[in-house]
Amino acid sequence: MKQLGNLAVICAQRPELLMQLRGGLVLVQAKNRATMEAAWNDDARIEKMIYELNFGAFSKERLV
Repeated sequence: MKQLGNLAVICAQRPELLMQLRGGLVLVQAKNRATMEAAWNDDARIEKMIYELNFGAFSKERLV
């Protein structure tokens, strides 16, 4: 649960991303419709999502 706030900050700074909380899941969707999801309290998976948003397939450079 600690990483959920960090994920929210990243998504708030990037208008091309949509973050949703529903049914015990956190979902991040990009404009190209690619989606990542994790349980809202799964810090390890959320850390991987944060990595992808900063450096991986969902980074600003790759989504442009």
